Amino acid sequence: MSQAIRIFRKEFATYFISPIAYIVISFFLLVTGWFFFTTFFLRNQASLRTFFDLLPITFSFVVPAITMRLFSEEFNLGSYEILLTLPVTFRDVVLGKFVAAVAMVAAMLLPTVAYSITVSFLGQLDWGPVVGGYVGAILLGAAYCGIGLFASSVTRNQIVAFIIGMAICFCLTLLDKMLFFLPRSMLAFLEYLGADYHFSNISKGIIDSRDLLYFLSVAFVSLYGAHLSLQEKH
Repeated sequence: MSQAIRIFRKEFATYFISPIAYIVISFFLLVTGWFFFTTFFLRNQASLRTFFDLLPITFSFVVPAITMRLFSEEFNLGSYEILLTLPVTFRDVVLGKFVAAVAMVAAMLLPTVAYSITVSFLGQLDWGPVVGGYVGAILLGAAYCGIGLFASSVTRNQIVAFIIGMAICFCLTLLDKMLFFLPRSMLAFLEYLGADYHFSNISKGIIDSRDLLYFLSVAFVSLYGAHLSLQEKH
């Protein structure tokens, strides 16, 4: 675990050394802040419902941008071979990079706490759904980080990694919105596969073990896929 922690520290620091973190965080805050506050006064409710409703689709674009360089850049520059000469395992590498990406998502969400503080001054804010929403946002971000890490592990091109990760995240986000095209016998199963369905439950302040299991399973399967991809390249 000490090697994974070292990789985490290196990758997390790299985000803020380069302009990636500042560009992604600025874009995220601009998009979510604009759509949230333009409709907030029209709804006339002290709630962050609009903000949390935006997160799954926003994360589908933003999180792959965070993860696209994690392996692709190292493959392209040749630094991955140097990394393998160090006393680290594939598990250390995957886990360290994954935790760094999740920490980046948490850092991106941190400034949005100002939204809830602002709303609490304007009305009677129910903090239960707010806390649930942020817990769900971290879980959703972790699942999408796993997908993005897998996408980055299969190609040396960062743009291709971004497109693959975005396509998978986008499909999971919209899956439960497309159920009316599908046979009734498949609805329950496909609804369970939709990320937005599970995130909506948690963002209402309802912590269900099935929703937790879903996000942890998506993250685990994606990280295992990245691990297998690295083994094949090795």
